[in-house]
Amino acid sequence: MNLASRRFSKFRTALLSGAIATTASVTLFVPGLSQSVRAALQDSPKAVLDEAWQIVNRDYVDPSFNKVDWQAARQQLLDKDYTSREEAYSALRKALEKLNDPYTRFMDPKQYEALTNQTSGELTGVGMRLEQDEKTKTISVAEPMEDSPAIQAGIQAGDQILGIDGKSTEGMTVGDAAGLIRGSEGTKVTLKIGRTGKSPFEVTLTRARIEVAAVRYNLKEEGKTRVGYIRLQEFSAHAGEQMQKAIKKLKDQKADAFVLDLRGNPGGLLRVSIDIARMWMDTGAIVRTVDREGGSEEMRANRTAITDKPLVVLVDDNSASASEILAGALKDNKRATVMGGQTFGKALVQSVHSLSDGSGLAVTIAHYYTPNGIDISHKGVTPDVKVDVTDEQKLQLASKPSLVGTQDDPCYARAIALLKTNPSARPLAANEIR
Repeated sequence: MNLASRRFSKFRTALLSGAIATTASVTLFVPGLSQSVRAALQDSPKAVLDEAWQIVNRDYVDPSFNKVDWQAARQQLLDKDYTSREEAYSALRKALEKLNDPYTRFMDPKQYEALTNQTSGELTGVGMRLEQDEKTKTISVAEPMEDSPAIQAGIQAGDQILGIDGKSTEGMTVGDAAGLIRGSEGTKVTLKIGRTGKSPFEVTLTRARIEVAAVRYNLKEEGKTRVGYIRLQEFSAHAGEQMQKAIKKLKDQKADAFVLDLRGNPGGLLRVSIDIARMWMDTGAIVRTVDREGGSEEMRANRTAITDKPLVVLVDDNSASASEILAGALKDNKRATVMGGQTFGKALVQSVHSLSDGSGLAVTIAHYYTPNGIDISHKGVTPDVKVDVTDEQKLQLASKPSLVGTQDDPCYARAIALLKTNPSARPLAANEIR
């Protein structure tokens, strides 16, 4: 395999933000250790420490390791005797802190499992999103998920969750209730349901593996303009296929223009951000990555765009990583008007490795640049049109999520104003918007 193809292989499994791509474990020990030393290390927490050290030594984006003597760091890790795995984990975290890179981090088995569950785009449960009334504190179903046990059992939006396996939900938070409803695939949970016009009743559901919706969309009639509104919450494993479905359905519904909402999206899988960019762009560069050796790889559109309709992309200071790749590509190629606030400013790519004891390690392996060669580290993507949102407006949207993507949402309302006054939605200066 030549160098270029090795790089491509590496970046195909790369990720941004909290998303994950599991890679094969590496050989545990470097040459030069005696058999007795190898055997002793293999049966101690030091095995995982050396495994993690080797991954950083091989892949970390900065070959100077932030001017840390990384060989000496290995010796310090292996010289110490550890009374528990937790003590060894703590030592590894301290060694990684010297790199001064918050994205290169160690995860114990529980943290690693939580990350894999979150970023797989799937969960184990009954498939419903819960909400809590601010005044009554009643927990109810905001939305049952498509093709889920909840849908199959006839659970409806608005149903109140009065009890879980015989335990009243009075005094519970949404998190408490969700924790009780979740469980292993194939196990059962009994819910007591309250529904308007009916006496409370119980329903037993079997937990299953469910694809989580990362994409929500609907067609909005804004005067004479039919707007396809798409909100992308994260770049998880299923986000690409969900985005493709959303664009195609809205296109079939004769959308005149689109609003793509990336606000609050912390990022995800690199390959998914590239796939989604290609759904909007027919030609042009998407992103360029640079590894520790200075090797550069540019990912480009491949004439597979689903639509060429006008597009506005909404961003804020919590739009990070993969969100910034997508927003930066659409902006630099003048495919969309980017609107809202300055984005987060994370221009680093990580790979995540499973370690031999079930723990995990995220390692920064590359830096990325937008198509125009802009380094957004600690600066973010600058929107074409800046929209100032007051703290009061932010609080209102946070407390009433149903207002997001409506005329009560300042960013969305500004996007609609642009699409009405400038149907092509080319990038405009803020003073051009009336």
